[in-house]
Amino acid sequence: MKVLVTGSAGHLGEALVRTLRARGEEVVSIDLLESPYTSHVGSITDRSFVAHCMRGVEVVIHAATLHKPHVATHSRQDFVDTNVTGTLHLLEEARAVGVSAFIFTSTTSTFGHAMKPSPGDPAIWVTEAVVPQPKNIYGITKLAAENLCKLFHDLYRMPCLVLRTSRFFPEDDDNQSVRSTYDGTNAKVNEFLYRRVDVEDAVTAHLLAIERAPALGFDRFIISATTPFSREDLDLLGRDAAKVAARYVDFESEYAERGWRMFPTIDRVYVNDRARSRLGWRPKYDFATVVARLESGEDPLSPLAAMVGTKGYHAKEFAEGPYPVDESHGDGDVGRGFPDP
Repeated sequence: MKVLVTGSAGHLGEALVRTLRARGEEVVSIDLLESPYTSHVGSITDRSFVAHCMRGVEVVIHAATLHKPHVATHSRQDFVDTNVTGTLHLLEEARAVGVSAFIFTSTTSTFGHAMKPSPGDPAIWVTEAVVPQPKNIYGITKLAAENLCKLFHDLYRMPCLVLRTSRFFPEDDDNQSVRSTYDGTNAKVNEFLYRRVDVEDAVTAHLLAIERAPALGFDRFIISATTPFSREDLDLLGRDAAKVAARYVDFESEYAERGWRMFPTIDRVYVNDRARSRLGWRPKYDFATVVARLESGEDPLSPLAAMVGTKGYHAKEFAEGPYPVDESHGDGDVGRGFPDP
């Protein structure tokens, strides 16, 4: 099988290329940056480049994107060019060669304002039924790209699956207040309760999507670690997350030994039921798993995540830290970084 992977110098892209190569698949990998996992350096905004790379391709995994940390450093037009026009180029050329599956890596950030309860209100139970309300150009362009995938399925019956992934980056948190309050690993482990996925599990979801796309045609899936919570927990999560988490996982002694803390509240819970039922996805890493790994002295993240490591989103540091902020882009997170997905 010849697979085209975009964004091959990024976290997920590299993880996908590593895994596909290990399986013996032929991989065509695209990125703006040179890397050991990039076979073609160039931009998806260049349709002739995309057409050249698409020759003989049977499956496309489109993980390349401008991310939310780029909102303050790139123009809105840059986001449209890369996230919308670039996706359109890939879809057009994928249709021309007759791919059997087009897998689009989207983001839970498309939900945007739908994930923001008022302080003290119950947490939001986020399934695919929640109507997206993007709050910045990143979310808007990713949702537009999702809809282009739907259009190509509707018009041409191209099998297209959209995977709305939660956060999997190992870098320091993009919220300045979180960075200053919590140890970096502490924050990431907390997030496995409700809004994080290990990159190994994200890769598995994409590979299953390739297999299931011809039968499913078009669908959207939330790709996030399996939460222990239920709808009955939502009210208390909005007021005392530690109390709820302790009902399901014995984490407090391990946290106390490390000087860690649970977040005081949790505002949303990403639910992966649809991906588990329709894709047959079985993520390995959840809050209980990573706590157990900590207790046994292991890295809480998967070996694949450790191999991929950190990459960063910018080539320089900013006055505010590793992430810039810019109120002119209307993100609504001025002075706080970009706290979603």
